[in-house]
Amino acid sequence: MANTYTQIHIQSVFSPRFRASLIQPLWKDSLHKYITGIIQHHGHKVLAINSMPDHMHIFFGMRPNESLSELMQIVKKDSSKWINCQGFCGHRFQWQEGFGGFSYSKSDVYKVINYIHQQEEHHRKVTFLDEYRKFLELFEIDYNEVYIFKIPE
Repeated sequence: MANTYTQIHIQSVFSPRFRASLIQPLWKDSLHKYITGIIQHHGHKVLAINSMPDHMHIFFGMRPNESLSELMQIVKKDSSKWINCQGFCGHRFQWQEGFGGFSYSKSDVYKVINYIHQQEEHHRKVTFLDEYRKFLELFEIDYNEVYIFKIPE
C-alpha cells in the first residue's frame, strides 16, 4: 500500500492443544525457524521467538497487509502440519484454539525481546497460566475464565 506508514509491534502467545507439554528441546529451535519463515514470508519481521514445552511467544513487527487473526491462523495451521510431517510427537499435534495478542510501543521493544529470550528463567518462578492472566489484566482485557487455555487433564 503506497503511502502507508506503520509501527506495529505484537507479542502473540499460544499453546499446544490442552496446554500439553509437547514442544521438546530437541526440536524447538527448528520449530522457531519454521515459524519465523512463515511470518517473514507474509512480510512481517520476527523480533524474538521462544517457547516452553507448553506455550509459544512470538514478538514481531507487523505490516498492515493482513489481520493478526489471519496470520496466527496460518502460523498455527502450517506449523502443526510441519510438526506432524516431521513426526516429532507420537500422536497428532494441534495448537489450542485462540491466541493472545498484545501490542507494544517502540520504547518497549527491547524489554519484550529480553523477556521472551528469558522464558526458561522466568518460568522457574511463574506458571504459564499465571503469566497469561497477568498479561490479560495488565492490558485490561476482559476475559471469561472458561475460555482461558484449558488446564491439562
